[in-house]
This record gives sequence, structure tokens and C-alpha cells, in this order.
Amino acid sequence: MRKIIHCDCDCFYAAVEMRDDPSLRGRPLAIGGRPEERGVVATCNYEARAFGVHSAMSSARALQLCPQLLLLPPDFTRYREASRRILAIYRDYTPLVEPLSLDEAYLDVTGVDRCRGSATLMAQEIRARIRAEVGITASAGIAPNKFIAKVASDWNKPDGQFLVTPAEVDAFAAALPVKKIFGVGKVTAARLAQLGVTTCGDLRSWRLADLAHEFGAFGATLHRLCRGIDERPVRPDRIRKSLSVETTYAHDLPDLAACRAALPALIEAFSGRFARAAEARPVHKAVVKIKFDDFSQTTVECVSTAPDDAVWHGLLDEGWSRRRRPVRLLGVGVRFTEAAGEVTEAVQFSLFDPPAPEGEVQRA
Repeated sequence: MRKIIHCDCDCFYAAVEMRDDPSLRGRPLAIGGRPEERGVVATCNYEARAFGVHSAMSSARALQLCPQLLLLPPDFTRYREASRRILAIYRDYTPLVEPLSLDEAYLDVTGVDRCRGSATLMAQEIRARIRAEVGITASAGIAPNKFIAKVASDWNKPDGQFLVTPAEVDAFAAALPVKKIFGVGKVTAARLAQLGVTTCGDLRSWRLADLAHEFGAFGATLHRLCRGIDERPVRPDRIRKSLSVETTYAHDLPDLAACRAALPALIEAFSGRFARAAEARPVHKAVVKIKFDDFSQTTVECVSTAPDDAVWHGLLDEGWSRRRRPVRLLGVGVRFTEAAGEVTEAVQFSLFDPPAPEGEVQRA
């Protein structure tokens, strides 16, 4: 039986800003891009959240909801330094640390002797050290597997933690909304709701074969996770699944010709990032992401063994034809070959969302 801790810093970017400038505390604060450049909120503090502001919201909308909102540009140099110190604390307890982003990680503390072997006490001690040594707060979930631990870390935010024992996993998972399952976005959640499924308990009445018929390979993931079953190990050296770049345009690209004209600059930016990444894994697929002016979104991909301008142009044509509307965002990328037995999880390292089931258009 594993002992997994999922640690997640509270409003990380905003917390670092408030730590470094105490005058920001108590004021609605968001970190993100400028509204006139169609920026989005990367994170915000709890004062801003009280007005309905949240991450991934457009900065313009955030300012409408909270006119007194203080919007700051991100400073990744300081955020990475804080992240480095936090990761060092995690690794003081176990070498099995799997970062998901700058402020979030899984820790496998199975068999660790510190704190009398108690994962709960280790989580309390880790959070206290982050507060004392880094100057921000973190929350934690403790459970026998990664899925339950990640959900549990949200239970007592901010600056809290929640334990789900092995005996409690079944009941805890059954009560969860299906949207808590990673990979279940708005489109899939709405599709499940149409089928009468809103909780993991509801989902348990579906046979594996029926879920596979309805959702393809993702059906097996739904079948496992709705039962609280997650056998994925904590991987200290996380394997990159994909690489991509995307741009939100200050003015909508009005038609396909304008999108095609914008694509070379995006491909050039991707080529630089691809070269720097020096990824050893073979490319398996090329991907194009399009977000239209009505915020509907589609991702198109096909098998490709290398980054290829012609393939991306073809995917762009196919994706644009699905809606035939002005475009506010374009992205290009690749997915790498996966080893047998790997499970893809939606994590913040990827700039693209996981692909929707075939035929779906994802909405932001």
C-alpha cells in the first residue's frame, strides 16, 4: 500500500508577489497578461477569487468582475527560485518526487521513517517548512494513490491538508463529481451529464465495454478512477508527452488565409523550442490547436514522424473548416512516442489540453 502526498502551493505566483511586497496583501491581486493584449489570468489570490476571478479567465473579464483588481505581469525568475527551494524540501523527505508544475508535486513516502513513518505528519512538517523557509503556504492531500491525493489536496485549501485512508477511498471516490477525474473537461462532463452521470458513483453503473464504446480508450480510465483505483507510480523523472507553442492574437485572424499567414512565425517559435528541448523520443504526431472568436476550441492531429510545415498547414485547414470563424489563438506542436504501459495525464507541463474524443469541439 503506497503512501502518496500531493503538495500544492496556494495561489503560487500571487503568493510570491505578496511575500516580496507585503503591501499587496489583503488586496485583490492577479498575475497575468494585459487585457488589451488578450492576456489571461495565470493565478489570483483569494481576495480576487471572492469576486469570481479565476485562473484561465481573460484579464479583461477579470477586471470587469473586479474593477479594483491589481493585475501584475509574471516574474518567472522569482517563481522558479521559489520552486527550486520547495522541491529541495520535498526531496529532503523522499527521492520519489514527481513535479507537475512549479508549485505542485507528488511525493511517494512509502517506507520513509521520518515523522515515525506517518505521511500525515510528514505533510504537516513539509508545509511548515515551506512557510518558514520560502515564505508562502501550501496545502496537501494524503492518500494511497495519486488520483485521490491530488483531489484531497483541494479539500482544505488554503494552508490545510486532508487525509483519505485506504478504508475511506471507495466512499470518497464515489461521492466525487466526475469533473474531478483528470481528462474530464467541460465537454466530456456535459456529455456525461446528458447520459445521467454527474458523480463517480453514477459512473460505476456503466460497464467497461459501454464506456469504451462511448469514450474510446479514455473509457478504461473512467472505469478505474471512478472506483478510486490508480496504480500509477510516482515518477521522479517525468517523461515529456508533448511539446508545443501557441499565440493569442491581439486582433482576431479573420479567415483561413490570415491563419495560414500567421502559421510560419508560430512554426519558427516552435522550431527554436524543439531544438532547445533536445528530446530523444521520436515524434509520433503533429498537432494544431485553434481557438475561435466565440471561444470554441478544436485540436487536430495526425501521425507524423517529424515536425513538418506542410502537415501543420493541412491540419490548420482541417481544423478551421470545422467552425469557419475568426480565430483568436493558434498553436502548433508534436506528441512523442509513448512506451508501452504509459498513462497520459493532463498536467501543466503541456500547453495543449488532452485531445477531446473524436468529433468533439472543446470549449475554453
